[in-house]
Amino acid sequence: MKDSTRQVASLAASCNDNVRAEVVNQILNDAIILVDKPAGITSFGAVARVRRQLSEQAGFIEVKGKDGVVRKKRKKVKVGHTGTLDPFATGLLILLTGKQTRYANDFLKLDKEYLATIQLGATSTTGDIEGEITKTEHCSVPDLVDVEKTVENFRGETEQRVPNYSAVKINGQRAYKLARGGKIVEMPVRKVNIYELEILEYTYPELKIRCKVSSGTYIRALGEDIGKALKTGGYLTTLRRTEVGNYRVENALKLKV
Repeated sequence: MKDSTRQVASLAASCNDNVRAEVVNQILNDAIILVDKPAGITSFGAVARVRRQLSEQAGFIEVKGKDGVVRKKRKKVKVGHTGTLDPFATGLLILLTGKQTRYANDFLKLDKEYLATIQLGATSTTGDIEGEITKTEHCSVPDLVDVEKTVENFRGETEQRVPNYSAVKINGQRAYKLARGGKIVEMPVRKVNIYELEILEYTYPELKIRCKVSSGTYIRALGEDIGKALKTGGYLTTLRRTEVGNYRVENALKLKV
């Protein structure tokens, strides 16, 4: 990553308004763009919106065809992301343009911070609100002391099984595609580090947490594991990424749904 790389905050706050002409070249050639992704769109959808907006601002170039006719062609804009967010999730999505796209892997390795709401007393096939929900029958309601003790056990280095509904490739195929097709596969177990795990609020069945984790940590899996440890089951109803490395969502540009 280059220290000289800058976030171009002049990108339209909604990505629907025009980008000021004087920053267009910066954005196209060498920029980090922090986006606050709303729920309901994919990360690729967010990239497409920004790419389309920048493409409109980039203008046209003249290209001579094989027939000798010169035609105007819209300039190509290279935009990439540095780690996806699930469609139901919100928060910080870091986009790179131009030459900065070569540094995408550096961003993937950065630690991340999340806010999440775990719904206890039920499970989900996907670990979140997008799956099929099954209520846990005859489970006891854990008190705050039990929840605090359970949460404490998840702090630090731990092993986590990658969710079935994830983008990890199994024998060349995305795990979520296999899961959607009803195929049962053995998912890999990875070592992750949960540096900070804080209870923000607890009123059964909702448990709100803040966590700072190493790269590769699945918060959906964390929510499920906490629910399993409490013998209630659990899944995420909200998930918001607030930090990636030193980049904060407060400095990001909001996209409209």
